[in-house]
Amino acid sequence: MRREHIAELVCASGQHKLNLQVGALEEQGEIKEGLLACSEECPPVPIRGCVPRFVPNSGYSESFGEQWNRFRRTQIDKYNGTTLSKERFYSGTGWSPAELKGARILEAGCGAGRFTQIMLDAGAHVYSVDLSSAVDACFANHGPHENLCVVQADLYRIPFRRHSFDKVFCYGVLQHTPDPRGSFMSLAPFLKPGGELAMDVYLKGWALEPYKSKYLYRPLTTRMPRDLLFRFLRWYIPKWLPIDTFIKRLPVMGQVLGMVIPCWNYHYLPLSRQQKTEWGILDTFDALAPAYDDPQTPESVTEWFTSAGLAGIRVRLGGNGVLGNGKAPLTR
Repeated sequence: MRREHIAELVCASGQHKLNLQVGALEEQGEIKEGLLACSEECPPVPIRGCVPRFVPNSGYSESFGEQWNRFRRTQIDKYNGTTLSKERFYSGTGWSPAELKGARILEAGCGAGRFTQIMLDAGAHVYSVDLSSAVDACFANHGPHENLCVVQADLYRIPFRRHSFDKVFCYGVLQHTPDPRGSFMSLAPFLKPGGELAMDVYLKGWALEPYKSKYLYRPLTTRMPRDLLFRFLRWYIPKWLPIDTFIKRLPVMGQVLGMVIPCWNYHYLPLSRQQKTEWGILDTFDALAPAYDDPQTPESVTEWFTSAGLAGIRVRLGGNGVLGNGKAPLTR
């Protein structure tokens, strides 16, 4: 992290500013190693690998840390040669590059930084938070950068000042927390008056979709050692993918048969064969490994926005399930 970002942070109590202790190691304008402390008795915050660590470990989210460090560059546009993440970001949020320029954005759950790149490219000041060790992948992909601050912290205890962000962005995260509604409610207070929040969450329901079969397997796969699950997927996905592609292209019955064996298949995307295999392993692991997977209905998401006191609410189907947008009132 950079010295100027220290003033943005608060301690575990959420009330006191932090100070960098003597003996910090700096490189390329970034504090690589060091210790942050407040004037009270809050636990000190170590900085390792340029990232302040407000949590001692990743807990329930460590499967995400493992997957994003193993596949650090797979879904990053600047490395895979596509604009897939850029298209998803702008079509989902409804935001434009012009309105992001100079904006302060809280990214809740950054992963490897798939969308971090899009915001940085638009000239935004991005404050990325993740509970897992994926923060290391995000910083490796996009740091050091003068407009990027990456922090390892819990979404329930985000260590920034409230009402200080123009936008809050949270994609691919809420369904994987112990309490999706509670996680959402923890984000809204960080908006400035008039600030905007964009989120997505998996859609609840049993419509005939190939990827819903994961819920038949998750009682087993979430109990497997994660390394064993990963090694199994790395073995079987390359072998099964061509067969799965044939099955899913079958008219009518392909959708039914494609539900039997979980395989995230992106045969329809402009990716190389190797990239499709990597994405298949990555997203199948992403579906089967996380401790929590709690999809929602559009009605429940609408209730979240309403209860958070947001205005201009827009909830609809899209993206990975349900997309939601809302604005903080201009006056509080």
